Amino acid sequence: MSRQFRTVSIRQLRALAALAETGSITAAANKLHLTQPAVTLQLRNLQALAGLPLIQRRNDGMQLTDAGLEVLALSERIEAAIAACDTSLEMIAGKTAGRISIGAVSTAKYFVPFAISGFLKQNPKIDVRLFIGNRQDIGAALRGYELDIAIMGRPPIDLEVETHLIGDHPHVIIAPTAHRLARKSDIALTELAGETFLTREPGSGTRSLMEQLFGSAGIRPTIGMEMGSNETIKQAVIAGLGIAFLSAHTVATELDERRLVILDVVGLPIVRQWFVVTRNDKVLLPPARAMLDFLKVEGPHFLPRTDRRMRLTRSSSPPATQRGKR
Repeated sequence: MSRQFRTVSIRQLRALAALAETGSITAAANKLHLTQPAVTLQLRNLQALAGLPLIQRRNDGMQLTDAGLEVLALSERIEAAIAACDTSLEMIAGKTAGRISIGAVSTAKYFVPFAISGFLKQNPKIDVRLFIGNRQDIGAALRGYELDIAIMGRPPIDLEVETHLIGDHPHVIIAPTAHRLARKSDIALTELAGETFLTREPGSGTRSLMEQLFGSAGIRPTIGMEMGSNETIKQAVIAGLGIAFLSAHTVATELDERRLVILDVVGLPIVRQWFVVTRNDKVLLPPARAMLDFLKVEGPHFLPRTDRRMRLTRSSSPPATQRGKR
């Protein structure tokens, strides 16, 4: 880094970050509550300090060059450090016991709040902020240093992260209780080729896993509707609009209440894992470190118990010990 660039200011970096987010000087100025000339000046000075073009104009707006993306990454690291320092100062002043920012993919919302509740019983003064989104959302929040901890099934491959296994995450095909295959055992995947599937949106980890399952079998399932939440999908399946490939952890209650059944499809469940994920280059303050340690030890205890529910809803299926010998 040149001596000249060492004089960069946080205002200049925030101008670049706002431009990257909004795509235009006007929108960036509105976001920062500044005039357009003021934002333009900040960007011009920043580019002069860098000695390289940071911005390129395109028909669809303004985008960052490779050098611009590098400076943007610096801005994100600095904002994360400022937020961490703010938390530390509040802790030193005795105003708070600290804050933790946790992100979880939407399927994890069926157990993460219970884990947070368990942690807060031991640490009642800590402020925990929970962000729920799909895999792409959580990955973006990790990249932007917005999260201390993420809970997800597949950690991002483009980040250096530390992962800790929580436990297994089974995926199954669910159907309404009156479905024609509800009581059948050993259903071949090809028997579902004519079924209408209700699915999550593109970018969802569950959707990607379903596409891999059918793609490996050379089957293109009929997609009836795409929905942004597991809750909506469950209700639509109960209403008879189709069947769905979902995490077994999302349907535990409906299985107990006999409102849904798990179809006994050969090769299922597909078992993935739940992980607690942190960035290697993000320093965790004591509250976040305490939460991470708690999840590593206690996290598995909060996962929904699915084995018993699967047996209850598939009474005609062979015992689990026999099913594993297929």
